[in-house]
Amino acid sequence: MRTPRPPSRQTLQRGIVILPSAFTLGNLFFGLYAMVAASRGDFIWAGWFIVFAGTLDMLDGSVARFTRTGSRFGAELDSLVDAISFGVAPGFIMYQLFFSDTPWSWILSFVYVTAVVVRLARFNIEEGGEPKRHFHGLPSPAAGITLASFYPWSQTSLFEVYLSDLPWQQIMGVALVLLGVLMVSHVPYAKFPKIGLYTGKGIANTVLVLAGLFAAFTVPRYYFFSFCLLYITWGLMKSVLLGLLDRLPGGDPLMEEEESGLEVRSLDYVDLNAHNPDRPQIKVHETMEDQA
Repeated sequence: MRTPRPPSRQTLQRGIVILPSAFTLGNLFFGLYAMVAASRGDFIWAGWFIVFAGTLDMLDGSVARFTRTGSRFGAELDSLVDAISFGVAPGFIMYQLFFSDTPWSWILSFVYVTAVVVRLARFNIEEGGEPKRHFHGLPSPAAGITLASFYPWSQTSLFEVYLSDLPWQQIMGVALVLLGVLMVSHVPYAKFPKIGLYTGKGIANTVLVLAGLFAAFTVPRYYFFSFCLLYITWGLMKSVLLGLLDRLPGGDPLMEEEESGLEVRSLDYVDLNAHNPDRPQIKVHETMEDQA
């Protein structure tokens, strides 16, 4: 009896490379399924499917970084899928909920989807492999989950008792335009906090993430829309307050390290080649960064 051969190293590497794309395609599956559910009138599950898509979107990048299998193909695939899951699908859900009875209100969904596509295209150009501390503009998953989780939130007792009488068709129309503006704006939005158990900040972030996961599983109808609304509002208010106080960084706020503060000095190397009178004298301008 022949002993089965163990998988080759090349086969294992190929499987690892495929893994992030599998998460991305799972994101696409839930984005399309959300539109199917919305077309059938099941807006609660349509909202949850967008949440599932957002979870997979977060995991595919983490898996790619952990396995060191990030690629240009994966980045482009992720952007195309995000345009569907967090652009077309939430826009379609909003159309089905609020704008299907009026002839031209679908333009609001078009404006939102256009902003998502522009935001993703700009993200691909700006990323360039450089580490960033913030998102440049509101991330499209946050905008999409905000819209998609609205209907589950509207089925809570808090909404039905205190907020159901508000003109939500007009409010959500304004929300589509506002989210689009924030996505293509220069407002910096914080990335997912780094968790850990070795520093005070890491421990605090871990506690906050665990508390968020607990709320997401126990009271999801309250949690997702409220959290997204808080995230959007806090990023906008923080940017405005820092701008009023002239405390925003003068350079690119997306870069991990600012390039300002470099001291330019002129170094004269005449003395170094003074022993050779036939060699031309050279003056070189260096920066402190070059010397490092």
